[in-house]
Amino acid sequence: MRTIQDLNNNFWLFSKTVSEAPASMPAPSENWEKVTLPHTWNAVDGMIGVPFSRGAYWYVTTFEAPSQPLDEGRTYVEIGACGLRGEVWLNGEKITEHVGGYSIFRADLTGRMKKGENVLAILADNTYSEKVYPQRADFTFYGGLYRYVRLINAPRSGFSLDEYGSEGVYIDTDLADGGAEISVRALLSGACEGQQVSLEIFDDFDELVSEAWNFANPETKLSAFIPDARLWDGVDDPYLYHARLRVVEYNEVIDEVEIPFGVRTFSVDEEKGFILNGRENPIRGVCRHQDRLYLGSALSREMAWEDMEIIAEMGANGVRLAHYQQAQEVYDACDSFGLLVWAEIPYFVQSWDDDAHASAINEIKELVAQNYNHPSICFWGLSNEVLMSNPDEPKVAPCHQDLEDAVKSMDSRRLSGIVHEYNAAWDHPLHMIGDVEGWNHYFGWYRGEMDDLARWADEYHAKFPSRRIAITEYGCDAVLRYHSDDPVKMDYSEEYQVMIHENACETFAKRPWIWGSFVWNMFDFGSHFRREGGTKGRNNKGLVSMDRKIKKDSYYVYKSWFSSDPFVHIDGRRYFERPSDHIKVKVHSNQPKVSLFADGKLIGTVSGEHTFIFENVPLNNKGTVLTARAGACSDTIILRVAAAGSAEGPFVFEGFKEAQDAKNWFEGVDDILTSLEDKEGYYSVNDPMSEILQCEEAKKVIRNCCIAITERSMPDVFLFSEPDTSLPVSEYIMTGFLGSIFSKNKDVLLRRMHAALSQIRKE
Repeated sequence: MRTIQDLNNNFWLFSKTVSEAPASMPAPSENWEKVTLPHTWNAVDGMIGVPFSRGAYWYVTTFEAPSQPLDEGRTYVEIGACGLRGEVWLNGEKITEHVGGYSIFRADLTGRMKKGENVLAILADNTYSEKVYPQRADFTFYGGLYRYVRLINAPRSGFSLDEYGSEGVYIDTDLADGGAEISVRALLSGACEGQQVSLEIFDDFDELVSEAWNFANPETKLSAFIPDARLWDGVDDPYLYHARLRVVEYNEVIDEVEIPFGVRTFSVDEEKGFILNGRENPIRGVCRHQDRLYLGSALSREMAWEDMEIIAEMGANGVRLAHYQQAQEVYDACDSFGLLVWAEIPYFVQSWDDDAHASAINEIKELVAQNYNHPSICFWGLSNEVLMSNPDEPKVAPCHQDLEDAVKSMDSRRLSGIVHEYNAAWDHPLHMIGDVEGWNHYFGWYRGEMDDLARWADEYHAKFPSRRIAITEYGCDAVLRYHSDDPVKMDYSEEYQVMIHENACETFAKRPWIWGSFVWNMFDFGSHFRREGGTKGRNNKGLVSMDRKIKKDSYYVYKSWFSSDPFVHIDGRRYFERPSDHIKVKVHSNQPKVSLFADGKLIGTVSGEHTFIFENVPLNNKGTVLTARAGACSDTIILRVAAAGSAEGPFVFEGFKEAQDAKNWFEGVDDILTSLEDKEGYYSVNDPMSEILQCEEAKKVIRNCCIAITERSMPDVFLFSEPDTSLPVSEYIMTGFLGSIFSKNKDVLLRRMHAALSQIRKE
């Protein structure tokens, strides 16, 4: 029988300075620090607005070889994720390498261990590379062993451990004759004559409901039937069965796996939207990143479940797990809470490198193989906003067709999709690839007004009625400190964020053909280069704070629309000091009637849905106790009138500029520059252009890089005639005429230019 040994609790050492894999276990020293797994070295610098540490760093531990004879079993080290590239070494020997920072991978140690103690060294590498995706995106690329490491000792013959990091078992379900037909494909290693494979299916009371047997083969197929099958029905009834599969040799069970699964059907209709088990069921959900405040991506299983619990408590019925494969416990929690899932890989194309593309193909295969049996997953996401960088790139359609073919070769039952940013051309050939498509729209923040969301949706649907669309991102930033009685775009106030989401809920409720909507984002998250609303290193669009301790008022907008659990919530509690002694109070509730009391006196009762407004509510200087009541629910806060002269100052973002669109992440270069390190005594893209102009070799680098990117001649009159040569090279290249030329290729251009300049020593 296989055994699994958790190595997270081992004695681990970590080094940023050692350059080679240790063949023996080192002692703690200035070169080796003791750490615990899960671990990331970017837990702090990945979210405070400084250049976060990117490098190839070593982890090392020891383990005892299994007690069974070394030639009679299989031993693998399994790594839950290693950002962004990993190498596994055993006793000074390299065993394997893995590209991709978000999926499970294994290294086969069979026949390479020695008796007794073995030294396991793992290199985690999150340096920038044109051969690894993602290369540029609006989130921090945390490095480290940030999930788990474990040792699997398996028998010589059993379920495959070489199938893209999966369990080697694929379960399909079909409704038939009042029950469900269960089809299982099990991949085996070392299958031999005399072996059989058994399938047992249990309900949630652990009662056996079906059973099947077959002879063992490298690919063994089994069929079973569940009479009166209970459906996995999303948040209404997330019912799970579990399958136990065994490899049996004569009278002995030699290997065993257990896999939860659900029985359900789904589809997407052009007009009716998402359909679950035969009924219309629009997905109204959120997006989720995998980090937390000062923990980065090194999260526990309990934290993953807590995130899904917060989402389910709000009443959402779906989640886009963006922008990469997430931990298995996240998908497990989605299964258990009934959340419908869009799962995707981190494909934000910049380099179009052939090796990077091969890695992306492998990542989508790992995503599908490792998560095939989760009933919550309905969509495989191929890419996100790839057209924003270079829509005319000739590889864009063929590369996506490769991804589509890879998905369909492994899973023909789920739907594939591509997510577009708002500037994507409506007639681009990419719209012909994938089953559904998502659009990221930030009307009222990055462009236009919030009402443009409805206008865009109606126009697009009218022109392309057969395209099945979701709004896969929308929202705006809100910082808990900022508030306003008259909220407007760019003020970063909670009140403006509430308005954005109220408008979105109204828009989607009237348009069932928008089969899915996903708030960006459920939680504030780390994005090392951002400077938003006075904060650094954070994307503040979450409905909940990054530490999960504070639910913003917008959270309750969605709870009022989606949750059936009775509640009432008074907005504006953090705007505790008001400039006026009579104010407007906004309340959110899913009850039909709300009453508001001030210091115990009834102000009024309002009937309605979702949002309840009370005008001219009196406040006093000492503090007025406001209580909202809706049925058996109540909520109480205290507000006071500001002292003379203090007004709104403490609650207003000082950098606010009226009527200006927010700056989208891909429109600047801050994120690129913070990932580049200057070499002392050498040139860089951070040097002023005036200094570069004094060095012919440096000028030649600028010229050659620009020509290589544009594939056309670039006379000096274009390159070196901008008036302000005091600007840094990076800013100089991105302004004026040059900026229009290089805007879609600035990432590759600046990185190549920086790398070349850093080889030229200053005089």
